Amino acid sequence: MTKAIMIQGAGSNVGKSMLVAGIARAWTQQGLRVAPFKPQNMSNNAAVTIDGGEIGRAQALQAMAAGRDPIVDMNPVLLKPESEIGAQVVVQGQRLATVKAREYGKMKATLLPKVLESFYRLAKTADVIIVEGAGSPAEVNLRAGDIANMGFASAARVPVALIGDIDRGGVIAQLVGTHAVLPEDDRALIKAFGINKFRGDTSLFSEGLEIITARTGWASLGIVPWFADAWKLPAEDVMDIASRPGGGIKIAVPRLNRIANFDDLDPLSAMPEVTVDVVPAGRPLPADADLILIPGSKSTIADLAHFRAQGWDIDLQAHVRRGGRVLGICGGYQMLGKTIIDADGIEGAPATVQGLGLLDVVTEMKPEKRLALTDATYIATGDSVAGYEIHIGQTDGPDRARAWLDVDGRSEGATSPDGLIRGCYLHGLFAADAFRCAFLQELGKPVNQSQYGATVSQTLDDLAAHLTDHMDLARLFDLAEEV
Repeated sequence: MTKAIMIQGAGSNVGKSMLVAGIARAWTQQGLRVAPFKPQNMSNNAAVTIDGGEIGRAQALQAMAAGRDPIVDMNPVLLKPESEIGAQVVVQGQRLATVKAREYGKMKATLLPKVLESFYRLAKTADVIIVEGAGSPAEVNLRAGDIANMGFASAARVPVALIGDIDRGGVIAQLVGTHAVLPEDDRALIKAFGINKFRGDTSLFSEGLEIITARTGWASLGIVPWFADAWKLPAEDVMDIASRPGGGIKIAVPRLNRIANFDDLDPLSAMPEVTVDVVPAGRPLPADADLILIPGSKSTIADLAHFRAQGWDIDLQAHVRRGGRVLGICGGYQMLGKTIIDADGIEGAPATVQGLGLLDVVTEMKPEKRLALTDATYIATGDSVAGYEIHIGQTDGPDRARAWLDVDGRSEGATSPDGLIRGCYLHGLFAADAFRCAFLQELGKPVNQSQYGATVSQTLDDLAAHLTDHMDLARLFDLAEEV
């Protein structure tokens, strides 16, 4: 007797993921068993699940909000862009294929049975499922074979609440326009609407609510004011991290074209002592950086070429000559080595390319992907870290003899002879409070130990209270239907 409701957006980036997380926390606090679900996500910011697969990072945060471990059924289809026209397709946590956009358009309808299988299996574990759409249902040119929005809602008979983003302007047109372009059967699935990201006096838009209701017949869920502490939650887009000011420790992060798993940056940017400077293409790496952190990449060889095209390799060498520190994680670790060998053409045409040469290691790409939740120890201090591995490729060489992490007796990572350059495959390690503090203190500037996990949890509580105050969650629950 599980109920379900779907949150769709009148456009991209209207705040659906954050709303689902907040609603999940609010209903969980009421004693309900809540499960998040997103039929199809597109993101290179993935999380490893307890059942050995990968899902979108946003669904992992929503699972945390609901007090649950993330599992693959929460996001059965994940698209991970590898180029401008192609993406890796992950189904129920495992890589299925790499296809071009036009090919995926033909493939997606065949994935609906797997999506519904995951949905109904998840339903057995919850009192209510909160489903998140993707993009906008107003993109009716994509309706054929759709599994992300109305295609799923129709197949699973899940009612929809449509959210508009008033911060970007034109919110009446967003919502009424969606009503106008949807076919009648899809339009009938939408039962309510809400307004998100309002700044100022919400009473000034009361007439706007009446206009939308009059033109659509949808019930209003209210107006959600701007949630000022949203930045404290893990970022869904790297641009959200780039916009945050911080303190005197500067960590420069080149924004790779296919940057992946940049949740490594969230605990750092949350610290008042730290400024995380995500450097866009066309701008040099800052000369005053205390650390240059090269993040993960979905396409290591292509992003290495992009890195060089910006002149960042020259900036990096200058940073090293000044005695600056460098850290590479996953794809960034591979780039720091001497050579990357892709004999099987896993990332494109078969190739062997020269790395940045700052670590004496060589990476050989392998078709098998390693997906693992990993506990480790920081060898220098004995501090525990918990993270995840999500990569193809095996890395070895002389600098591996100076590993800086221990994973149940297995050495992980590599360090240059002078100790200033490091790399590893472990994502998420900066979420460990003691390790993060110790690592940053090695940069020569004082930091106070903070509790990142506790801050995220408290922010979810605050978000739940915010939505309880401003959104009609009781009406939303009443609109949910049994599936």
